[in-house]
Amino acid sequence: MSTVDSARKERSGPSMGERIGMIAQDRGAQLLVLVVALVVIMMTLSAAGVTISRVNSDYLASALISFVPLALLAIAQLFVITSGKGGIDLSVGSMVSLSGMAFGISLVEWGWSVSAAAGFAVVVGILLGTINGFLTAYLGYPALITTLATYYAYRSIALVVTDQKPISGPEIQGFYQSVASIELPVIGGMLPLFPLGLFTFFLPVAVIAWLVLNRTAYGRKLYAIGTNDTAAQWAGVDTRRTRMTAFMISGLLSGLVGVYTVAQFASARPDSGTAGAGMALPAITIAVLGGVAITGGIGRLGSVALAALLITWLNASILMLVPGNGGAQVQLLALGVVLLGASLLDGWMQNRRKRGVVKPPTLTAAIALEGTENRDDEPRRRTSKEGR
Repeated sequence: MSTVDSARKERSGPSMGERIGMIAQDRGAQLLVLVVALVVIMMTLSAAGVTISRVNSDYLASALISFVPLALLAIAQLFVITSGKGGIDLSVGSMVSLSGMAFGISLVEWGWSVSAAAGFAVVVGILLGTINGFLTAYLGYPALITTLATYYAYRSIALVVTDQKPISGPEIQGFYQSVASIELPVIGGMLPLFPLGLFTFFLPVAVIAWLVLNRTAYGRKLYAIGTNDTAAQWAGVDTRRTRMTAFMISGLLSGLVGVYTVAQFASARPDSGTAGAGMALPAITIAVLGGVAITGGIGRLGSVALAALLITWLNASILMLVPGNGGAQVQLLALGVVLLGASLLDGWMQNRRKRGVVKPPTLTAAIALEGTENRDDEPRRRTSKEGR
């Protein structure tokens, strides 16, 4: 087969087997399959009477109230981890607690409006994230050590400012309606009730974050410094400011989650983001499960959202199988097993790519074909000109 024929074959597009291989490599497709499989398995077990209560669309939809904070904090980790140089934020849980307390104090004790108190909580979150970013990006402290230290500091402040007591009141209890389950307009009668927080918190943040990552200069800079910090610096990218901004975004999203948790629990709790296993480790796990490379430079928001959905429904399913405190412990076990499985799958696919079993399409063949066709056409163009 000639070089031109080979190039034309490559340019015609990947074969069916190659397409299947590419889908198998895609983290989003893998997660979607797992989500569907989980739903089918739980529906089957429910029909067989194995679960404590019935698992149906209403139950799965109501479980999404826990999806919102996990997804938002996983998006925060997406920004920080993608920035590279060991970027990670262990303090998101304590930032949630502290910004939530700021929201409760300003709303109940200071008598601020809901919008002003929510804005104050977000500003507090941004300031906390700025401290993390400055220590990491400008002073050069490792993100792991920095955010672990600020985790303890922010957590302590959240407990001290209210003497370890939650803040509640009619203002906060009325705010619960902002995350309560609602019936969708027009088609709501055919669907289960969905938490309002999906539309007031998650979707706006997800759309804006996707635009920032994929359609702005900052997003390109973020992926650049995560891929190769030195090369990005030589290209004129302010790596320190870009990395610090990622931590500020993490603080902003933590502030939003702080507001959300106050509405979710109908009180401002000083341990809302740190109780039990906390929110930081599940958020990091979801980000990595969603395909965010811990080394930086790689990560897609859609896959992270699917990973958050998988973990949310997995946790809800476990509670239907293992009641009480044992269910919470099994949730942690399942989280570790899922993360380990994702890591093993990554390693397996990388080995297949190295052996050439699954080979993603490249632009090399198309470029080669264009060059070959141009060279083949050149004698014909010269002949045509001479004939004229």
